[in-house]
Amino acid sequence: MLSLTVSLILTHSIFIFPGHATVGNHTTHEQSKIKYQDKPFNILDYGARGDGTFLNTKAIQKAIDDAHQQNGGKVLVPAGTFLTGSIILKSGVELHLEEEAVLLGSTNFFDYQGLNRWLALILADGQRDIAISGKGTIDGQGQELALNTDSLIHIGKVEDPHYNHRRRRPNEAKRPQIIEIVNCKNVKVSGVTILDAACWVQTYHLCENLRIDSITVKSNAYWNNDGIDIDNCKNVQVTNCDVDSADDGICLKSETKGASCDSVYIANCRVRSSASAIKFGTASHGGFRNVTIRNITVYDTYRSAIALESVDGGTLENIEVSDIEAKNTGNAIFIRLGHRNVDGKVGVARNIKIKNVKVEVPFEQPDLYYPMRGPALPFFHNPIPSSVTGIPGHRVENVVLENIEIIYPGRANKGYAYIPLSRLSSVPEAEKEYPEFSMFQELPSWGFYARHVDGLEFKNIRLRTKEADFRPAFVFDDVKNLRLEGVDLLPSRKAQVILNDVSTANIKLENKKLVRTLENCTEISVSK
Repeated sequence: MLSLTVSLILTHSIFIFPGHATVGNHTTHEQSKIKYQDKPFNILDYGARGDGTFLNTKAIQKAIDDAHQQNGGKVLVPAGTFLTGSIILKSGVELHLEEEAVLLGSTNFFDYQGLNRWLALILADGQRDIAISGKGTIDGQGQELALNTDSLIHIGKVEDPHYNHRRRRPNEAKRPQIIEIVNCKNVKVSGVTILDAACWVQTYHLCENLRIDSITVKSNAYWNNDGIDIDNCKNVQVTNCDVDSADDGICLKSETKGASCDSVYIANCRVRSSASAIKFGTASHGGFRNVTIRNITVYDTYRSAIALESVDGGTLENIEVSDIEAKNTGNAIFIRLGHRNVDGKVGVARNIKIKNVKVEVPFEQPDLYYPMRGPALPFFHNPIPSSVTGIPGHRVENVVLENIEIIYPGRANKGYAYIPLSRLSSVPEAEKEYPEFSMFQELPSWGFYARHVDGLEFKNIRLRTKEADFRPAFVFDDVKNLRLEGVDLLPSRKAQVILNDVSTANIKLENKKLVRTLENCTEISVSK
């Protein structure tokens, strides 16, 4: 099991980021001690007013600047509601929100700024030893802010050349996030509640030694409300968080070529999403390495509980996922190697182990009663299985799925969609398409579908449908080095494991009649 010991300790007047951090095989030696002033920098002393209407941007920023100039300190936000525009964190500063303190984002677009990237309420770029802490709340007022921004665009006071006319909303870059921290070292965000962004809730880009612990995120205010985005960061720990978001819950991204997410530990979190709960991508230029995810509870999630994607040329490798329980979730597991970057190289997806997973997939839309819901698909389909897919000439490599239980709804109907086993080639490759578990529209199996894979092991797998499904449980198409052992399926008189263009397979089932080979199958061993 990979481990992480990145931590930030607040003791008396010392703000310490321990310097020996280990995740997987990656070790850093960073240590800094910043002596705090004996007295915190209370924003009330700088003229801030907690009445919810007075704009406190200048007062809060002056407190941060003074703390930074005096070798670091705690900027205190006391009880009250403090309206503000963009504030910029600086090295050595901890922004601390006391219980019943509310940092309230302005709904005026012109109160926001960006630092080389997108707009945000709280920003930092190129800093070190910074923190956001406490039991208070940061409220972005995202829906009102987004709608006000939209109105400004329509009357010509704000330019948005990338305005989304089809969906009638401003581009993401014109909708402020709540937190954007870029190119920083030794960052901790802990304890706070973060509400309602106009866009992504929080992004950490090119950061090192990042810890996010015991925060609550609730953001169903508007589109693209990703809960937590980790972009090309190293030595990361996300623990004990509760995320309820209108877009991906906890999302690793790799927006920049030549960089990657490396040495990441995500554990003991609860996630609901109107997209995917735990997701790698979609941006995957550099990739994701040495990631451990464990003990995650997923509920009422529209798309996948686990989505691992490399579609922009990046390397996705050495991933361990364990102890996932997902209820009322549209899909269990989605692993995809694609080629969306058509002018660049094809990436890699390999060395992935997923174990101890239990998922219940409903027939209805899982997020039906939430304020923001995942968009309805523009085609008829039956319940969609989990999948592991590469593309022709580029295979997903070395995937182990162990101790997996998935309960599907069944109720498939040939009148909605039908791909007979004689037409497996009609499943589109969709190499350039946006990766999503529904990207193939209809799939010929109800449990798992695998194509273009080398090294795929299923061990102790239990699959069930609540009602009948005419499709087989497994379809393997263009798969090498396949192993099935301890697979528990509903009693059936028809074949449930379909092999097409499969070589070197070792399959152990109680009933060998459940296996059917189609074309180009070699070195197939089927036994009880």
